[in-house]
Amino acid sequence: MAEITQNSYIDTLQQVLEDRKSWLESVELGKLKEDLRTFHSSFASLYNIYLKKKLINEDPYKQEAKISEIEVPDATSFPEAKRIEQLTIRLANYDNQLDFLVNFYQLGVDFLNLDRIKRVVGLIRYIDWINLTPDSQNAMTKAVSHLTTQSKTGVDSLSLRIIGESQTRLTRSTNAIMKTIKALSTYYREKYKLEVRKNVIGGMSANDATLENIRRKMPSVMPGQPFYKELIEEIIKEDFSENSVDLRDTVLNSLRVVDDKPKAAKVVIDFKLILLDGIQVIGNAANVLEEIISKLDENQNIMESKKKTFLEKLKELIRQITNAEPEEIIYTVEYLDETKGVPVKEKLNFHQFRDDLDKRIRILTSLNKGSAYLKLAAMAEDQIISYLERYIKEMQTLHRTLSALDDFFKSNVEPTDREKIKGVKPELSALKNSFVKANQLRYEYSAQKETEEQMKRLGVNNASLTPSVAVSPTETSAEPLPES
Repeated sequence: MAEITQNSYIDTLQQVLEDRKSWLESVELGKLKEDLRTFHSSFASLYNIYLKKKLINEDPYKQEAKISEIEVPDATSFPEAKRIEQLTIRLANYDNQLDFLVNFYQLGVDFLNLDRIKRVVGLIRYIDWINLTPDSQNAMTKAVSHLTTQSKTGVDSLSLRIIGESQTRLTRSTNAIMKTIKALSTYYREKYKLEVRKNVIGGMSANDATLENIRRKMPSVMPGQPFYKELIEEIIKEDFSENSVDLRDTVLNSLRVVDDKPKAAKVVIDFKLILLDGIQVIGNAANVLEEIISKLDENQNIMESKKKTFLEKLKELIRQITNAEPEEIIYTVEYLDETKGVPVKEKLNFHQFRDDLDKRIRILTSLNKGSAYLKLAAMAEDQIISYLERYIKEMQTLHRTLSALDDFFKSNVEPTDREKIKGVKPELSALKNSFVKANQLRYEYSAQKETEEQMKRLGVNNASLTPSVAVSPTETSAEPLPES
């Protein structure tokens, strides 16, 4: 009889977990992605202000970081003498980790698990934005609290407003993220317990189902799975204790998804943040252009090193003595006009183009870390998207010209110097990725904006812009993740 009850509970638990998975995928993960984007954008605004105020330095290795899995940055205490150095490294790493989480991490139910959820939680709680106080026991929270206070001194009202809004959004998004994490954590805890029941405990008697016996059996039937002592103890109580029925009912009720239409909530989308993300993506291209410029200068020097006539050398000497402007260098570059499908030749003044690149880098840097971004953040959405579209078009044109110039150097250098020419194909690929990603964000903004407008035209009010949100009856407090 006990065996039938056990099998019945496992079947019921499995069905309830499948229903909860569908709810998580259709409702909760969409909210989580939006809340994480808000969280990262809000931190990025503060991070850029810290840099602008020179409270921390640029990390020269920030753009070279390669991330394959979320790793919470170092949170240990540091001596005051190394304060700026440590905050520079740690906050740059933190920004990179958040960027990876928002833009590259697979936020899907099948990919996430208790370990990955624990990593996400560690990243969100790395700095306690809800209690950002100078007397915090958390070393990073304490240090960032001082940074934020310092950043408010001697700044204009716009910067003060951005700092305040960023802190408010970080607090709200932290609460929203942790609520969703709690819902995910509940699912993964009970899914883990279900797998242990099916693979390890099945057939065990109450006397056999001990921590040690389960620990001993797990590696052979569930290889690679951690042993969570806390969750194993829960299984033993739920399956073999005197109040087993009540405990199981509690578990099932905590997992069941209820269609509660009166409490349906709309996922609020911050459209401006989507556009500002696109602006920052374009701004990140400044580092790529600096690498391209370095190679172009070397290639140009190789081109100029060819044998010159006596008259050419004399003219160059006179220009150097008189500090005259360098002689114009005009190259004829060729590219394919994609709209017409025909090759096009274009005259390019190299020195003028080189000066324009320097100006472009300064503009892009300001878009990502300076006053230009702050000004854009204060604008209306229609103004921001206008700027974003312009920057995308400019980057597309620049990419086309740089590709043509790269081909020109490779084709027109002396045969003996051909191996010395440095190609910029990897950098061009990175440059293209930047405006492609920015364009995707622009399309995402337009699509979501159009959906909202259509719903308004149909007379659908804000509360019903999304399907009714299924609410779990146990969304009250955060559950700690089990330790293996």
